[in-house]
Amino acid sequence: MRKLLTVVVADDHAIVREGLKLLLSTMDHVSVVAEAADGEALAAIVRAGGADLVILDLGMPRVAGVQFISELRAIAPRMKILVLTANIEARTVRATIAAGASGYLTKSGDPAELNAALDAMLRNEVYLSQAVRFAVDDPRSHQPPPLTDAALSPVPLTRREMQILTLAAQGLTARETADRLGISPLTARKHRENLMRKLSLHNAAEIAAYAMRIGLPIG
Repeated sequence: MRKLLTVVVADDHAIVREGLKLLLSTMDHVSVVAEAADGEALAAIVRAGGADLVILDLGMPRVAGVQFISELRAIAPRMKILVLTANIEARTVRATIAAGASGYLTKSGDPAELNAALDAMLRNEVYLSQAVRFAVDDPRSHQPPPLTDAALSPVPLTRREMQILTLAAQGLTARETADRLGISPLTARKHRENLMRKLSLHNAAEIAAYAMRIGLPIG
């Protein structure tokens, strides 16, 4: 039996919100608990707690683009964020996932992808719409993320530190990171604490912003 997902629908177009709620109502493992038409209202809902997932339109009023995802992650680190947008630019897709989103759907895509995305998130996987998978080679891979030259970071990082940084920027918990890298949750937690101390970072939003700044690929 699948876990019940509590969902917030966030889009500034009432017709889109109603359409999403109707579609979600056909899924027996989903419950829509709130809706928002702008970033300020959404942030207040997220602060109040109770949501497992936000379906987010990045084009809403009072949403500062991809950075807003990092802000939501800082408020509710365990909450999943599924972006639903008309934007299919590769750079935006990568930045969105790097900021901590768990999925990226396009408004022109197949409605059936919504159910597939929710199922992927229940498995702690990243889901990308068919239309944007060109931006990331294999978004659902369980292998450690590919690495770039550590020289991209102003502070030299080891191979393991780059892996931890990439996964932390995706919003993975210590247990999820441990599963991905084949280490213990305690070790994963210690690696993350050491990395944050080394880079003078203090929260999930700063981790995601640093990862984006140095251009880490997410895959």
